[in-house]
Parts: sequence; C-alpha cells; structure tokens
Amino acid sequence: MMDSGLRKEDKIFVAGHKGLVGSAIVEVLKREGYAKIETRTRQELDLCHQATVEDFFARVRPDVVFMAAAKVGGIHSNNTYRADFILENLQIQNNLIGAAHKNKVRRLVFLGSSCIYPRNCPQPMKEEHLLTSELEYTNRPYAIAKIGGLELVNAMRQQYGHDWFSVMPTNLYGPRDNFHPENSHVLPALIRRFEEARLNGAPEVVVWGSGQPRREFMYSLDCAEAIVQLAEHTSLDKIFAEKFKNEWSHINVGVGSDVSILELATLIAECVGYKGNIRFDASKPDGTPRKLMDVSVLKSLKIESSTPLAVGINNALQWFRSSVLS
Repeated sequence: MMDSGLRKEDKIFVAGHKGLVGSAIVEVLKREGYAKIETRTRQELDLCHQATVEDFFARVRPDVVFMAAAKVGGIHSNNTYRADFILENLQIQNNLIGAAHKNKVRRLVFLGSSCIYPRNCPQPMKEEHLLTSELEYTNRPYAIAKIGGLELVNAMRQQYGHDWFSVMPTNLYGPRDNFHPENSHVLPALIRRFEEARLNGAPEVVVWGSGQPRREFMYSLDCAEAIVQLAEHTSLDKIFAEKFKNEWSHINVGVGSDVSILELATLIAECVGYKGNIRFDASKPDGTPRKLMDVSVLKSLKIESSTPLAVGINNALQWFRSSVLS
C-alpha cells in the first residue's frame, strides 16, 4: 500500500463542510494552499441517497475525501432519537465509502467519535481499547454506527489496499457549533444556558447530572489542523503495522487532559459573566463517567493542540453572540 499523503493539486471533497469540524477543515485546507476544494450543502447533495452520492462521485472524481458529515447531538438527542442516529449515520457512511471505492478515491479520512470506546474504558482511552467491553447505553446506536464506519474503512484498507484511515476526535467545540437548547453537546449547551441566564437575570442555572463526570474538550480548529496534518503524513502505514499490527487504522485526536462538568460549568459562567448560582440535577443522566483520550500516537507525530480551554470558550461565546443571538 502506498502511503501517499496529500498533494496541492488534489481535488478534495469535504463532506459536512457546514458543520463544526467540517467547516474548520475547509478553513485549514485553504490556509495551507489547497485550492481545489469541493463542498455541497445538504440541499445540493443528499448523502442519505445512494444514487445521488454515486452520481456526484462519478462526475466530480475527488482524489481525497474528508468524511465530516454525520447526524450528531448531545446526550438528550442521542438517547431520544436512537433509530434516527444509527440509520442516518449508517446511510451516510455506506454511501460515501461505497462511492469512494467505486471511483478509486486515493485517500479518505473518516471521522469517528470518542463514544466508540467502552463505557468503563481504562483511562486514558487507547486506540486498541475499541470493542473490549460494553458501550454507554445512551449513545450506543450512534457509537455502533461510527464503529461500523471505522471497521468498513479498515476492511477497505485490508481487502483493497486503499490508502484510507480514521480519526477519533474527542469532544469538540468552537465557532459554528450547534447551540440548540436541547440537542447540542454539553459545552455549547452550557454557553447558551449561562448566556441566556445572564441576559434574563436568572438567579440560578440548572445543569444536568452530578457534575462529577470528566470530559476532554478540543477546539475545532486545533482538531482540523491535526486531521489535515495526519492526512498529509506518509508514515501512517508504518504506525498501523507496528503499533496496531494492522488490526486497527484509527488515530485518537485530542488534547490529553480533561475537566469535570462542574469545572467546565464554572469556567463557562466566568467567561459569560454570569454571577448567579449553579445547581446540578443529579436525577438526570451523567453518561459515561470519564472520556479521556490517549494521544501518544498523535504526539509521536509532533501534532499537539495549542488553544487553552478558556480562550476557545471565549471564541465560541463571541461567535454565539454575533451569529446566533444577534
């Protein structure tokens, strides 16, 4: 298998370019001088429709594909819309990967999620911990869909020799995040809740769970930079062979440190300028107790995050105020 990296003349399709990480990948690619970037909105290209996706690939013939398109959400939406999460994500993944195979895409990068790892996974979570015990129930359908995509990419490498691999980002946040009051992830949801409480003069903000679970958070542009740098690398085959014996072909992308939800809520309240009380509702689910990524493979390639959490939260807050509240 030829570990080819990226070329400046490559035609690159970023699926999911309107989302948090997809938009950041486009921004990084442009900054690094990749000019032939293909994007399509959901209205222009329905990734759940197989024939439409296959027609697009046959016409456009991309050299490289970044698979950042997915149906995503926080603990509430994952647990409420369980069928939607597994069905739509499997459709998107199978259609994109199948069309990429038919049209001989040279390099494909599939974006998974840290929720693929077991609920009670040893910490920090190593790539080889995948499928070693049961998943967290609240996001199991989404996790199984993502595991299916990861396994399909790996099988394509093994059976057909494709120069493809997967990345497992930790919890991401930043500009262009989803700040929906019910269906967003914990960090943007808390930014919205504390900002609205500040604006309305609310004496108290209620946060789901005990506040004890620990989570790792990575700024979206840092993640995109890491993903593009991995795609540019020409030594991944060696890593997959030596470290994972070619059983796996995914790499964790994170910062290697975490905070409790209590610490996160307190920090967001400070960034927002909220002075009221914070109360935790322990009757609501906590989810996985801890999710911290082992990023030793990423660090061995000299790829590290650079944005402190408080700085990233302030950037996300300013985007929320200017683009959502205004």
